Amino acid sequence: MTNTSDRYEELLGKQRRVAMLGSVGAVLSWDKETYMPPAGAKHRSEQAAFLAGLKHEWATDPRIGDLLSELEESPGDGDPRSVEAVNVREWRRDYDRATKLPRELVEEISRTQVLSREAWGKARKLKDFPLFQPWLEKMVALQRRVAECYGYEREPYDALLETYEPGMTASEIAPILESLRDRLLPLLNAIQGAPRRPDLSIVRREFPIPAQEAFAKEVAAAIGYDFEGGRLDVVTHPFCNRIGPGDVRITTRYDERFFNSAFFSVVHEAGHGIHAQNLPEEHWGTPMAESPSHGVSESQSRSWENFVARSRPFWESWYPKARERFAALADVSLDDFVFAVNNVEPSFIRVEADEATYNLHILVRFGIERALIGGDLEAADVPGAWNEQFKECVGLDVPDDAMGCLQDVHWSFGLMGYFPSYTLGNLYAAQFFEKAREDLGDLDDLMRRGEFVPLREWMTDHIHSQGRRYRPAELIHVVTGRPLDASALVRCLESKFSSLYNL
Repeated sequence: MTNTSDRYEELLGKQRRVAMLGSVGAVLSWDKETYMPPAGAKHRSEQAAFLAGLKHEWATDPRIGDLLSELEESPGDGDPRSVEAVNVREWRRDYDRATKLPRELVEEISRTQVLSREAWGKARKLKDFPLFQPWLEKMVALQRRVAECYGYEREPYDALLETYEPGMTASEIAPILESLRDRLLPLLNAIQGAPRRPDLSIVRREFPIPAQEAFAKEVAAAIGYDFEGGRLDVVTHPFCNRIGPGDVRITTRYDERFFNSAFFSVVHEAGHGIHAQNLPEEHWGTPMAESPSHGVSESQSRSWENFVARSRPFWESWYPKARERFAALADVSLDDFVFAVNNVEPSFIRVEADEATYNLHILVRFGIERALIGGDLEAADVPGAWNEQFKECVGLDVPDDAMGCLQDVHWSFGLMGYFPSYTLGNLYAAQFFEKAREDLGDLDDLMRRGEFVPLREWMTDHIHSQGRRYRPAELIHVVTGRPLDASALVRCLESKFSSLYNL
């Protein structure tokens, strides 16, 4: 008679086969964004559809369902947090969701993503939303079908949000975003009225791209991104791609007249990369080697980008090296440079937004995609809705579609429900970082000395090594002793910008 251990090993083998297909798909996805010639898009869409369909077939194998049922009926060691118990619990969640989607829908989404991404790229370059509109309509229709397949209690957007933030609903996200906006507005108003302003020409000088790449890679390696198991490439929209053990790739885009663009995106993506590289390799292909949510993953990139790389203690260590790399900084003091890279000012591009206004960008996107999925907004009306809501939230008149609703790649892939993860990531990051400060002592002094190992090891011990052992709401409580709220982030921003702007 087959025992529990044998059943678990059989299930593990099947799940790792599914993960291997996902890994192959990740290589194709990375290549599509980096080196694939434009004419290859149609064939790549068929490759992607084939792989997605095969992966779905393997992931929904009835034998997996049988094995899960058998394992769920056996007591095991009784520890619900053990590796095996966590994997079985999370495999059950994934299996139940996967079996609700028909294979033809999975294939159609994957096929459409490649073509939609190409159309988005052209439309963004030409600042012409109508070129992308038919593909957005198609993606919205496909995601509505996905939501109906999954099912939901209140609204279809919840079914999609569950993919990225398990346990979260739109009705829970909305007040978080609105509360954060309301708590930050007084700070933003005070900053805008402050007489002290940074000299932004400092970061708008000549920064040769080879020097930018060399400096960014040096910093990424110093904070813990392993280039022996990764690489840095150029794309239109930066991302991190975890292909498998020993292969986590990051990307960026360069602007030789703007220091912030590439540098902070590299640190941001390196943060994702550090997280991915420090997930338990021995558990690859299982939930114990995956992040519990996109928001938790985002917290890791935000921690390194904002709480480390934008801090004065960090630059006390790294600014002399930056001046060696860039002649444009020869006459710039440390204080003036730190002030310039922390400028607070409403802007159009989300990925270049400052910490104090960033979440306003998410509020706009959340409202629009929620309305699209709910049927309250048509794709043709997105530019108008975007411009109106952006003016209301951020206070700027959008000059064109490339600076507006076409700036992000997400909707071309149908990633409806993804954007709230960015704000949740900021909130998680602030709470995690406060706790790290409490546990590690003088983090500022460590950064002044260029010592990042203690912080990285703290994150690995408390977050990376846990995989999906805890759902996001539980993880934040286990690590910090408190439920998720905006207080830590607001405290951090008020302290930082009050000092910079002499408020």
